[in-house]
Amino acid sequence: MRHFEAVRSHVGSLHELRHNDPYLISFDLSLPHDRHQGIYLAELEDEAGRRYLRISTPVGPLAGADPRRCLRFNWEQRKGFLAVADLDGSPYLHLCENRPYELLDAAELKRLIEELGALGDQLERIVAAGGDDL
Repeated sequence: MRHFEAVRSHVGSLHELRHNDPYLISFDLSLPHDRHQGIYLAELEDEAGRRYLRISTPVGPLAGADPRRCLRFNWEQRKGFLAVADLDGSPYLHLCENRPYELLDAAELKRLIEELGALGDQLERIVAAGGDDL
């Protein structure tokens, strides 16, 4: 997995893509108990031209989220971080992870997708229930 096209080809062979744009793809990850979690993969480039794959999943609307809890979550979390991105024109919390391509292979990509998908689903249920566990 040295570039986005390799990621697209690999993920597209495993999942039906909902979005298939030049540097963004998305699909629904099937989870236990007939649940699904949207997964977004995008390519990022830093100031030095190094390219990264961002894996993200929506957690809940930003409205009503306590920024201190989000920052505390980021501080304590060992995988993924919370960020804000637009989802259908509205600010939404996303659970994200950025990885340089040179550290990615098919097994690592699968692991990241599964871990972020499961954790994102847990967080989404907490946010939807209005819980304070975040």
